[in-house]
Amino acid sequence: MGERPVRIREVAGSNPATSTILIRIFREVTNVKDLLCDGFQDCVRHYLIRHKSIVDIMSKLQESSSRVNRAVAKAVTNCGCIQVHAGRQRIPPGVETLEGLRDHMSTHVEGELCNHCREVLEEEIGRTLFYLAALCNTFDLNLYDVLLKEQERLSCLGMFNFS
Repeated sequence: MGERPVRIREVAGSNPATSTILIRIFREVTNVKDLLCDGFQDCVRHYLIRHKSIVDIMSKLQESSSRVNRAVAKAVTNCGCIQVHAGRQRIPPGVETLEGLRDHMSTHVEGELCNHCREVLEEEIGRTLFYLAALCNTFDLNLYDVLLKEQERLSCLGMFNFS
């Protein structure tokens, strides 16, 4: 994460045959990712019965998001596998670029999630994704397209995104 995207032309060099092969591979990988996301969204469409109302979906999305926060809090307070040492973000005087600033910003998290806490967090994030997909289904949005548009926006804005 955070790495510069690799351009096909840079990898292939001046060889058009290599470039064509890499473009085909890229398209196949993209198709697999698209199918995975579409498959998940179709699964949600099929299995969401009880909470199909938009009001239910919005409240369940909010609830699942809160459960993600709670899973992180429990990893800190109950398990102790991670610790949070929050404080003011300190920027050294010599940093003059946004790229340099990235190296000095902290997550304030120390340690690593244990297997149990990791599983709980993954489950809660999965439930959040379920209701996010349900929201997309309600408004006839394709989750993969939403992800691609957001990635494009991030790539376009680059360091000026600040989200």
